[in-house]
Amino acid sequence: MISAPSGATRLYVIVGDPIAQVRSPAGVSAEFAARGHDGMLVPVQVGVADLPDFLSVASRLKNLDGIVVTIPHKFACYQICTSATDRAHFLRTVNLMRRRADGSWHGDMVDGLGFLGAARAKGVDPRGMRALLVGAGGAGSAIALGLVEAGVRELAIHDSSAERRDALIGRLDQLGKAPVRVGSIDPAGFDFVANATPAGMNDGDAPPVDVSGLAPSTYCGCVITKPEISPFIAEARKLGCVTATGTDMYQQHQSIMVDFLLGIDGER
Repeated sequence: MISAPSGATRLYVIVGDPIAQVRSPAGVSAEFAARGHDGMLVPVQVGVADLPDFLSVASRLKNLDGIVVTIPHKFACYQICTSATDRAHFLRTVNLMRRRADGSWHGDMVDGLGFLGAARAKGVDPRGMRALLVGAGGAGSAIALGLVEAGVRELAIHDSSAERRDALIGRLDQLGKAPVRVGSIDPAGFDFVANATPAGMNDGDAPPVDVSGLAPSTYCGCVITKPEISPFIAEARKLGCVTATGTDMYQQHQSIMVDFLLGIDGER
């Protein structure tokens, strides 16, 4: 049970726009309590135009120890981190920020760990697979890096922004670990399909891929947590595909998030 906050409670916020879809506040707050830490994660809805003002105020709040970052702020928040993990530097994006002793921010990006963890929890190892990723934003970038490091045979990336897609492909190609190319919404021939876009959060959204091209043997993963079963995942399940939802992803990286926020991840 989460204890009632007091004046000594350490504050953590999750910032995004929209924010109603996030599942982190209850889970992270409960894990703080389970670990004996008097802390609480609360949601804060901040628009893009207001983010600089919010971060300026956040940096001056003496009882604010950490920030969880969700859409659309992951790239902007990286810019104010004075230090970050190697993967966050490579991707130039963060979804976690921890206050350092000098008051500055240290960042990390663990979306890829959660997404790949959800696949492996379903018995799916992406090594040797042909993978299609839709979405080259903050989460998509992290998932792309995770797939390349996991040993996929090939990665195709599709995004509505050709500039963002090509920039990510260029960075991943520098690693020399797997061929990375431009993809499309056609999933035919792929073993692993990842949706890292908000497509499906709102009624009437176009699907992230042409589901008619999915095979029953294709693994389908999605980052969306609301609705819990996105239309893409619902259609994939009708075909018999193994699937994982955004909630499955979150459950995989909750403990990783808390380790980072409490500074017990080995990074300083």
